[in-house]
Amino acid sequence: MSAQPLSSERIVIVGAGPCGLACADELKRLGHRAWTLLEAAPVPGGLASSVLDPAGFTWDLGGHVVFSHFGEFDRLLAELFDADELLHHDRSSYIRYRDRWVPYPFQQHLHHLPADDAEACVHDLLHACQRRRTHPPAADADFATWLHAMYGPGLVERFFGPYNAKVWRMPPERMASSWVADRVAPVDAGQVLAAFSGTARPANRWGPNATFAFPARGGTGAIWRRLAARLDGRLRTGARVVAVDPAARTVTLGDGERIGFDHLVATGPLDRLAAITAGAPDTVRSAAGRLRHTTVAMVGLGYRAPTTDERSWLYVPHPDVPFYRATNFSKYAPANVPGADTQAYSAWMTETSLLPGTRLHSPRLIRACDQALRRHGLVPDHAPLASTHLELIEYAYPIPTRDRDAALAEVVPWMEAHGIYPRGRFGTWRYEIGNMDHAVKMGLDIARRLVHGSAEELLTASCTAAAATGGRG
Repeated sequence: MSAQPLSSERIVIVGAGPCGLACADELKRLGHRAWTLLEAAPVPGGLASSVLDPAGFTWDLGGHVVFSHFGEFDRLLAELFDADELLHHDRSSYIRYRDRWVPYPFQQHLHHLPADDAEACVHDLLHACQRRRTHPPAADADFATWLHAMYGPGLVERFFGPYNAKVWRMPPERMASSWVADRVAPVDAGQVLAAFSGTARPANRWGPNATFAFPARGGTGAIWRRLAARLDGRLRTGARVVAVDPAARTVTLGDGERIGFDHLVATGPLDRLAAITAGAPDTVRSAAGRLRHTTVAMVGLGYRAPTTDERSWLYVPHPDVPFYRATNFSKYAPANVPGADTQAYSAWMTETSLLPGTRLHSPRLIRACDQALRRHGLVPDHAPLASTHLELIEYAYPIPTRDRDAALAEVVPWMEAHGIYPRGRFGTWRYEIGNMDHAVKMGLDIARRLVHGSAEELLTASCTAAAATGGRG
């Protein structure tokens, strides 16, 4: 690698989450030295950061696990961690249905349901499979139509409907379906029937997170703290961008400082970016304003009770339970509890989806989450609480609405024409490429594009897939 800068063009990166950190790290590797990385928070990591509470429990901002679609992400982890610094797990995940736990994916384990429910689900599933042979769902079908076409009303009414209502806080009819590729498990009717007779062959566990890794210490945020540490102190924390002027090629920070750029990689929420960008046309701001997202309240509950549950995480569609997912966080890594003592402590991390702007009564939510964990048998009735911790993640997940791609087609080309490159989970607003490994890949790709003119592999593939659905997302 040449010691000389490949270009004198100034690159400003806004946001030190996985995407921004990977972009900065790649620019450094490429020998491009004219870059600045700005982060509003006091620590790096963004949505993938972790916190240590006063009682000594570590919490993530939501249920992250480390898995990968990309060799580049795997190589990055190998550079940052020795083999014994990552713990490896086989996923063990279940769905709460009435009075029982059904293995994940729900649609592949209908033989675990009560007889009446199983019969109704199988009947409707077989009918849906038969109908799809002649009437497959349209490529631009809404999510509700897609669910009924794939699984039939029995499964939708019992699981997919109530669960997605909790997660997205939006009717599936308003959502697109093209994001489901490796997010919603397929189903083989023959295997479902064989399971009832006990003749089904063991199936390969579905999904990219069937096995996953987790840092032995420090939570998911340990990954990004280590990556930030090798940027030679060039990350600026506490630096909030409050204005972007593409004509003057400057960003303005909260303290009034202006920083010049030739290219701006913006990894924060696209709707906020449009709102603070001078000269953005009303059409661009209006389109960005149509983008929708969820807010998530992460309630961490630490108990003075041993970690005995062997499962990884659990989905709960019940309307009387506030959270949609509970993660067995002390199972991920013993160091997530005080003294790494899982004989004395356990930790559960819950996620409750909210409409943005919802007024939250924190004590009430914490109490409801604690009671639900006990009521459904995840925590002993009399286990003392050792810690409670709440993190409100204002921008948690971008919602793949039916008009999302039309909105992005208004906003992103205008931004890029003015030297601004929205990337990462909320820069691209594409849930289907919203994992940590996706974010890292986007950061690497945009760095290579800006220095060498290389094509962005991941974003190009995602946009091509979206275009194939007729631009409906």
